[in-house]
Amino acid sequence: MSSLSSTAWGLRSFATAFFRPLRPLTKSTSSCAPRSSLRSYASPPNRRAHVPPTMEQMREVYKKRNRTTMLYTLSVILGTVALSYGSVPMYKMICQTTGWGGQPVRAPSHGGSGNDSDDLAARLQPIQGAKRIRVTFNASVSDVLPWKFVPQQREVRVLPGETALAFYKATNTSDQDIIGVATYSVTPAQVAPYFSKIQCFCFEEQRLNAGETVDMPVFFYLDPDYLTDLNMQGVETVTLSYTFFSKFCDLGLSPLCGAWPRWEDDTESRGEQVLMESCRGKI
Repeated sequence: MSSLSSTAWGLRSFATAFFRPLRPLTKSTSSCAPRSSLRSYASPPNRRAHVPPTMEQMREVYKKRNRTTMLYTLSVILGTVALSYGSVPMYKMICQTTGWGGQPVRAPSHGGSGNDSDDLAARLQPIQGAKRIRVTFNASVSDVLPWKFVPQQREVRVLPGETALAFYKATNTSDQDIIGVATYSVTPAQVAPYFSKIQCFCFEEQRLNAGETVDMPVFFYLDPDYLTDLNMQGVETVTLSYTFFSKFCDLGLSPLCGAWPRWEDDTESRGEQVLMESCRGKI
């Protein structure tokens, strides 16, 4: 019995002595790198600590942002104002030059060059034997404009190259003085390049006193080239439409040009006389 105990004790001592040196080796091989090296990669020695910005720095940043926002806002406001002031004159100029959008073409200026006057005089020759074109007139007003606006005649029949004079009547039905601006169009739209106005009240400020009634003339002609355009075949009726808007409520624009003179008593005869004398002396 004692021999067995001594033998077991000897085996245990031998095993302990044999395996003890292997423990540090096994432990060291299980780790890839010492903790100190890992700590050096995770935490660089030159890392700078985060420093919060001061109040002065924050104020400078906000001032710069506010300045940029104000500049953008001011640019948008100035651009909108410039566009509102220039949109109607630009639209008028483009449409009268090209006849786009059903806008009649403005006849050459009486005070222009000699070539313009000669060209206008040549075009103001009625084409005898041609079929007369029926020109009807239409009128409307904006919902916010307390005016009554109607054509004096429903229609006229003209030859290509023949001048015609028509009148519209406007009445201010309110108890306040109001300024209105009229726009116009021609239908069908393909006739617009051939519908030339020598004089009219469109795009001009018209001031009507409370309860005042004014007759407004339109002096126009159809270009003789109307007959040679294949697109005009079958077009026998042309409609000239005017719409009056309130200057301040609808357009919000500054004065566009000088106002057309207002003829009150015996308007039709006086207006026709002035226009015919002007055309006879300058064409």
